[in-house]
Amino acid sequence: MDVFLVIIGFILLVVGGEFLVRSSVALSLRFNISKMIIGLTVVSFATSAPELLVSLQAALSGFSDISLGNVIGSNIANIGLVLGLTAIISSMDIDKDFLKFNWPVMMILSGLLYFFLYTGEQITRIEGVALLIVLIIFLLVLIRKAIKGEVEVAEEVDETLTRTSGFKIVLWFLIGGAGLYFGSEWLVDGAVGIAESFGVSERVISVTMIAIGTSVPELAASVIAALKKEKGISLGNLIGSNIFNIGSVIGLTAVIKPIFLQSKEVLTNDIFWMIGFSLVLVPLIFLPPKNSISRYKGVLIFLAYIVFILLTFRN
Repeated sequence: MDVFLVIIGFILLVVGGEFLVRSSVALSLRFNISKMIIGLTVVSFATSAPELLVSLQAALSGFSDISLGNVIGSNIANIGLVLGLTAIISSMDIDKDFLKFNWPVMMILSGLLYFFLYTGEQITRIEGVALLIVLIIFLLVLIRKAIKGEVEVAEEVDETLTRTSGFKIVLWFLIGGAGLYFGSEWLVDGAVGIAESFGVSERVISVTMIAIGTSVPELAASVIAALKKEKGISLGNLIGSNIFNIGSVIGLTAVIKPIFLQSKEVLTNDIFWMIGFSLVLVPLIFLPPKNSISRYKGVLIFLAYIVFILLTFRN
């Protein structure tokens, strides 16, 4: 029954997230907001909604390990699983702004997350606001750079949504909200049940199974694009996803309900894996071929992710 709840929860999160994105974009287009700003803000926030609902539901239910594990595990999976497998299929070029902008912001947020947990063993409301402020500054700078043409903005906005009726926007929003609410509730309940059945902690389930599940849509899109030899998801987009996970998911969750550190392993093990996967990108960029994540680099990253999963279950 618990496995069934997890599967249904994942499906509802994917469906709910898709409808929320569509309704949010359609509503934004009605207010004549530029497609560039919609792509950088509305789409980014809406696509983070499944992770946000899972973390919030877990925090409200007293399972803070799932709140933290969901984000930390997703950030590890974005690099180890999504980037690793995508690069194995087709090498990935490095965005020109990666080392100067995206990567430093990700490291700042990762460092703040570690500092807050280390000093107080919780993410307080004030600390949640601090994470949100860093995210907002990141977005404002990103929008400014995009307006000046200093960064490339992926075309993520479906122009056909301009013709969407008000009734459809409301209906999609209600479907999205219901899918995210019930999906997150059933996923958390199922994950806790599985953890109890197999005698492992909620933390282990969250940084592995839940994290992989919430990364599946991104992984599928990246792999399909790579197989079709299209310009797939960029390293900048993956780093942006990690920035949103810490800034918006942890930040907003903590503002609504402070997140307490339940398992020491989150602080002594998991977060170091997350930071390690982020740090290793820099030397990989400078290894030949430079400014590219080639196939052999993808293999190294993916193997490191397998090691992380195995060691997590052993602990």
